[in-house]
Amino acid sequence: MARKIFKKTMQILLVILLITLIGGMLYMRSDRFGINAAGARLERMQKSPNYKNGAFDNLENTPALAEDASYSKMLRKFFFEKKVRNSPSNPLPVIKTDLKNLPIDSNLYVWFGHSSYLLQLDGKKILVDPVLSEYASPVRISAKAFPMEYVYQPEDMPEIDILVITHDHWDHLDYNTFKAIQQRVKHIVTGLGVAAHLEKWGFPTEKITELYWGEEAYVDGFKFTSATARHFSGRTFTRNTTLWSSFILHSITKKIYIGGDSGYGKHFKEIGEQYGPFDYAILENGQYNQMWKYIHMMPEEVITAANELKAKYTMPVHSSKFALAMHEWDDSLIRVAKAAEENNYPIVTPKIGQVVSLDNYVKLPNWWEGID
Repeated sequence: MARKIFKKTMQILLVILLITLIGGMLYMRSDRFGINAAGARLERMQKSPNYKNGAFDNLENTPALAEDASYSKMLRKFFFEKKVRNSPSNPLPVIKTDLKNLPIDSNLYVWFGHSSYLLQLDGKKILVDPVLSEYASPVRISAKAFPMEYVYQPEDMPEIDILVITHDHWDHLDYNTFKAIQQRVKHIVTGLGVAAHLEKWGFPTEKITELYWGEEAYVDGFKFTSATARHFSGRTFTRNTTLWSSFILHSITKKIYIGGDSGYGKHFKEIGEQYGPFDYAILENGQYNQMWKYIHMMPEEVITAANELKAKYTMPVHSSKFALAMHEWDDSLIRVAKAAEENNYPIVTPKIGQVVSLDNYVKLPNWWEGID
């Protein structure tokens, strides 16, 4: 009798596993995963110096994990070790701003949490890496957004003159957000290969500018130069089929470094020497760990990088919305603020939704203090 029950149980488990595998394979064929480059775009990618064996590579040796780390150790820590204050226990403070009626004669910055932000420069609106969904993941079981006093939605966004996508990771290129705003986007600037996704999702090819590292283009009166970053890309299990990038944005009045995601490396000093000084450097500061230190900076390295870029001020982003690492939710802000103070370096850390002038620097209070 016991053998029959065991056999029946195993049969049921195998059927469930088979259904799950088939369902997963079918789901991964949905539009939201994007598509690989082909044709002339793929030929252009294959001619790139750092494209080898079907994938892009970093210019500096960049292991996915540090020398003393392993995937088994990483998974064990992520799934089985207790996460202390990984997510705030109370809704984060948010300022609800009417983004459609910002004073058009002002140069402004508005952050929406993680790496999503709006720049208003010389009367134009530039939106970077908008992820306004509840999850930064293809499945609704991980990477859920923190509780917020107000949650910015795609319908809050104004008409966008230029959308910048630094790379195609789910926490930087969100299908749902993109589909909701694409009719209000006039032009897109992104890295080589990423446009294949955007075209599949219905955005016109002629309104996309794809750049390889070192290439530049003029878009709506702004000069964009693509620069390297120390990271990776991918929306499926296959990595690096599109380019991850940082961008130098040069307007009439400002020069801004849009950092995207990047581990610390020699490229910051090289970019600073070639393209600096910058008025602002917007740099990732969050979702780090010593185990993957080569692809995400530690908070103290943000200040080092900003100095090497020759930036007057820096905005730390990539925090305060999703828990994609094991550190406490406010650890990145506490540490970067401390490093900035120790180095007498001015940083810009607004609340989510707070309007910041890019013409007049004002030291902002540490809004995260006192929040559990």
